[in-house]
Amino acid sequence: MDVRTAVRERRSLRKFKQKEVPQEIIREILEDALWAPSWGNTQPWDFYVVTGDTVERFKKANRNKFVQGEAQSPDVPMPGMWPDAHKKRYASLGKSVLEVLSIGREDLEGRKSYYADMFYLFDAPCLILICLDKRLSIEYAMLDVGLITQTICLLAHERGLGTCMLANSTRYPELLREMLPIPESKIIVIGTALGYPDLESPVNRFERKRAELEEVVTWVN
Repeated sequence: MDVRTAVRERRSLRKFKQKEVPQEIIREILEDALWAPSWGNTQPWDFYVVTGDTVERFKKANRNKFVQGEAQSPDVPMPGMWPDAHKKRYASLGKSVLEVLSIGREDLEGRKSYYADMFYLFDAPCLILICLDKRLSIEYAMLDVGLITQTICLLAHERGLGTCMLANSTRYPELLREMLPIPESKIIVIGTALGYPDLESPVNRFERKRAELEEVVTWVN
């Protein structure tokens, strides 16, 4: 698979098969991903790969906290508002997802069930968490996290796997610290769900959209 094809075909999966990913494949993906660029080759990331019984226990506990309405306190603050153009794109994505799942605007229970699935990692059998040392400048180190996360997603796609970068995997950081050996000196940044995609599910096949080039590029000669 060439790079252009991988970039254009990769998508965020919202339904995974209940099939384990061999550890050797995960290891290969991460070993290749470590060649992603970082500021001054600092490679500031720390990974926690969660599978097996532990990821199943985490998914259930994470979903239960959401369903029970427990207050969320992620280490990295989530956006509270968006500029109008960004908000429009975000709303368009949400509309596409809910429509393909036949969840109407007034179906509050249906929406809550979908969000609960999100906290359950959409059934993914693997979660790859990325953490940063608290002594780092988080604003700059986040660029490096984004670079290696995208690299992981492309490498997974090449191998026939699917991914979804999920902020909802890190909304309850204390739960993660209870279940995983993550020290208080680390910031839990983002989790990426990894697994075999359920390509029969409509939620993995709806048409995706991107902004026109003219909307986001200013040419200066």
